[in-house]
Amino acid sequence: MIIAVISLSIVLLGFYIIKADIMDRAQQKVRNNLRAARSVYNAEINRIGDAFTLVSFEDELDKLKQKMNLHYLRSVDRADIEDVRSEIVHAAFEKGQSLGGTRLIHGEELTRLNGGMVQKTRIDIKPTPMAMPRNRMTLDSVMAKEYAVPVFDDDGRVSHVVYGGRIINRDNELVDRIRYLVFGDEQYDHQRVGTVTIFQDDIRVATNVMNEDGLRAIGTRVSADVYKEVIEKGNVWNERAFVVNAWYKTAYEPIRNINGQIIGILYVGTLAKPFDDMAKNVTLLFVAIIAGAAALAILLSFILASRISRPLTQLVKAAHKLSGGDLGYSVSTETGVGELDEVAESFNMMSRKLDEREQSLTISNEKLTAANKSYLDLISFVSHELKGILASTVMNAYAVRDGLLGMVNFKQTKALDSITRNLDYLEATVRKFLNLGRIEKGELSVNKTQVNIRKDVFQLSIESLRTIAIRKNLNIANEIDPELAVNADLDLLQVAANNLVGNAIKYGTDGGRILLKSKETADFIEIEVYNDSVPIRNDQKDKLFHKFSRLVNDETRKVKGTGLGLYITRQIVENHGGRIWVEPREKGNSFIFQIERGE
Repeated sequence: MIIAVISLSIVLLGFYIIKADIMDRAQQKVRNNLRAARSVYNAEINRIGDAFTLVSFEDELDKLKQKMNLHYLRSVDRADIEDVRSEIVHAAFEKGQSLGGTRLIHGEELTRLNGGMVQKTRIDIKPTPMAMPRNRMTLDSVMAKEYAVPVFDDDGRVSHVVYGGRIINRDNELVDRIRYLVFGDEQYDHQRVGTVTIFQDDIRVATNVMNEDGLRAIGTRVSADVYKEVIEKGNVWNERAFVVNAWYKTAYEPIRNINGQIIGILYVGTLAKPFDDMAKNVTLLFVAIIAGAAALAILLSFILASRISRPLTQLVKAAHKLSGGDLGYSVSTETGVGELDEVAESFNMMSRKLDEREQSLTISNEKLTAANKSYLDLISFVSHELKGILASTVMNAYAVRDGLLGMVNFKQTKALDSITRNLDYLEATVRKFLNLGRIEKGELSVNKTQVNIRKDVFQLSIESLRTIAIRKNLNIANEIDPELAVNADLDLLQVAANNLVGNAIKYGTDGGRILLKSKETADFIEIEVYNDSVPIRNDQKDKLFHKFSRLVNDETRKVKGTGLGLYITRQIVENHGGRIWVEPREKGNSFIFQIERGE
């Protein structure tokens, strides 16, 4: 994994560097191509100026126009200068020097200059994805390369200006010549490597970019992003772009008239596929080298790892043997690796110690099992013996106290009250130990019948414990739904009810109240036993419902208890598929249990 991660990281880093280097050089090449195209374009304008120096203006202008290969050639004197829209001509009059540039010629002027060019240069604007919204459907104006030469009179003043030019719209010869001079005839995968386009505003008016039909993409438009950057902001665009039918490394720059106003765009593009393929081939070679090195490293790693893993595999097998109970299992300590030899020796020692401890634990467990059985048998025996004796003793004690066997005086009555209370506590303790014995032996079987919770269970508990409640002046309110029934074990629920109601009475505040309520859903019933008392703190909750566990505070110290009642109650509730918990209230506590309603 380490070799794979490192190799992958190196490959990704190498790919990024290769891609970035090749693509950066490609973009730089396109920028250089744009400068070269600009130079060729300017040279085309200057070539018209050079032609003016080689001719005599005494010849007829039509002949000169053909000789100079121009689309129009005119002469204008100072009197007619206002009728000429060319900013180049105006500048020649004002500065008295020859100059050239690019300008726009609108339809009416084009008709005057060369009426035959109107239809030839007319361009239908074609819908283009990602272009700026435009309502015009036809381009009526044209761009022209124009040169103007002033002619002076005997006084050295400009008497008139001769100007002429070539219309750029649909001048395929111009863009093809620029492409040839900049890119040559280089092709890649049957495609020209370089393309050149001249835009009037955002419309292709001369291009060697081909559309899907193999025709020049005249009338298509530049994207909105390029338009905003080049036409609106006057910046150079130098990014990768999808041009009509292929990806290109492109560069766009504005074409301005002699007054600095942007009237079009000069574009050059280099096919991106050669650079992409170069980057891919170099990357594949790089990946092959890294993969070979990684494979060799992995092979050597496996050879080295196998020397270490073989004894470790034996240790793993031995560990499985131990976990399966085959204690005392040992492994070879001759691994050839010093540290692993020590591990093997330690493992064998541990295995022997575990075997010895297992044998010792087996003996101890047998003794504990026998002792626990004796303990449970003793609890059951003593509890059963005491139960019968206590029943008779309690009955006789109550008979004497209540005067059924003859009159007793006040002091004797008080003494007998104490005796009967202790006998009641002892009888309850015996019952709890009997139930504890059933739980410990797993004999707490649930025999379910249809039980009315109020009448058959809790009302009986309240009646049996009412005498104790009267002594503490407690008010018991049983608000359990009289119709609430559940499929449960009546005897076990009676034990749980006696424990909950008994605890509510024992730990309730003198003169306080005890409230029993119920809730029910489609599947469960819920019983709440509330009593006024000291609210149980959150840190005390964990001590409840555990065997022989009691809360220690000023209130509980006054009351005798075994710590078994809530434990037994929880076992009974859980055997009925339910749960029990305590919720402290503002002035007391609520013990709540929930059990399944049953069929």
